[in-house]
Amino acid sequence: MIPTPTKPGTTRAARWMRAAFLAALCLAAGCKTSRPGTFASSRADVLLAAHTQAFYQVQDDRAWFKEATAGGKVSFWMRAEEMEMELDAYERTGNRRQLDMFTKLFHGFVADHGADWTHNEYNDDIMWIVIACARGYLLSGNTAFRDAARANFDACYARAWSTNLGGGLWWRTDNQSKNACVNGPAAIAAALLGRALHDPAYVAKATNLFLWERATLFDPATGRVSDNIRRNGRMSSTAFTYNEGTFVGAANLLGYTNEAMLAAKFTMNRLCDNGILPVYGETGDAGGFNGICVRWIARFMYERHAQPIFESWLQKNADAAWNVRRASDNLSWCNWQEPTPPGRRHSWGCSSSVVILQDVHPAEEKR
Repeated sequence: MIPTPTKPGTTRAARWMRAAFLAALCLAAGCKTSRPGTFASSRADVLLAAHTQAFYQVQDDRAWFKEATAGGKVSFWMRAEEMEMELDAYERTGNRRQLDMFTKLFHGFVADHGADWTHNEYNDDIMWIVIACARGYLLSGNTAFRDAARANFDACYARAWSTNLGGGLWWRTDNQSKNACVNGPAAIAAALLGRALHDPAYVAKATNLFLWERATLFDPATGRVSDNIRRNGRMSSTAFTYNEGTFVGAANLLGYTNEAMLAAKFTMNRLCDNGILPVYGETGDAGGFNGICVRWIARFMYERHAQPIFESWLQKNADAAWNVRRASDNLSWCNWQEPTPPGRRHSWGCSSSVVILQDVHPAEEKR
C-alpha cells in the first residue's frame, strides 16, 4: 500500500524523505503506468481509426497530425497530447502499431522542433511533451524518449522554478504567473521520470511541486484547482477540467488519494452540465481539455478502485462522445451535447472523444 499523505504541518525534510521512500516503493512494485488490464471496444476502435484517417500524416519515419481536415500541422503542445492519445490506445489494445505511430510522431516532433525544446517560452508546453516521452519510454523501453524527457525537464525546471510565491514553476519565461497548467503536468513528469530513471530526486521534485500546487491553488473545502496566481499574489478564480485532471494525476501518482478524490468529485459535480463535461470550443487551446481531464481521472479511478463513484459518470460522457459523431466519417468533436457538424474539423478538438473511449471501460455496447 502507498502510505497516506503527510499532514500539512510536516517538515520539508520529512516530505523529501517520504518522496524518496515512495520512489523506492515504486521501484520495488514495478510501477506500471497503465490502468489495470486492456479492454476491447468497437466504439473506441472506430473513433481512433476515424481520427487517424482524417489527421495522421507520415513521411518516411516522421509523422505529425494535421491541424484540421483541411491541412496544416497541429501546434507544439497539442501535438504532444495527441501523441499521448496514441499511448492511451496502446494501453487499451496492446497493439504495437500505436507504439510505432508514437515513434514516428516523436521523430516528426524532433524534426520540426529540435531536440532542445527550451526555445518555446511556455514552460507548460515543454512539460506536456516530457510527459508523453516519459510515458513512451515506460511503455516501450526506447531510451531516446527517456533521454529527451530528462534533458528537457531538467532545462525547463532550472529556468522556471523560483522561491517567489513560495515555490512552484512560472508559466512562461516572462515570469508573470505560476499556473496549474505547468505545475500539475511538471509534477506528473517528474514522478514518471523518477520511475523511468530509478531516481528518487525526481520524485522529490514531483512531491515538492504537488505540495506547492496543493497549498497555493487547491481549495481543500471544494476540490477546486484555481488556474493561476499572478506575480503580485492575485489569484484566479477560474477552474478548468484539464487542471483538475493533472492535479488528480499528480496526487494519484504520489499517493495523495484524498486530494485526488476531492478534485475528481469537484470536476464531476461542479464543472459539468447535467453530468456532461463542459464545452470549451473546438479551435483554441481548450479543445482537448476534457481528454486530459478524463485520462488522469480514469487512471485514478481504476487504480484506486473508485468505480462506484465515477465510472457511470465517465461512461455517460463516453456515450455522449460516441453519440455525437458524424455519420460521414465518424469524427466526433468536443461538444458532446450537439451533433458534430459537417465541414472543417480540428484534430485537437476531435481528440477528447478519442481519448475518453480509449481510457474508460465501456458499459455494454448497444448495437
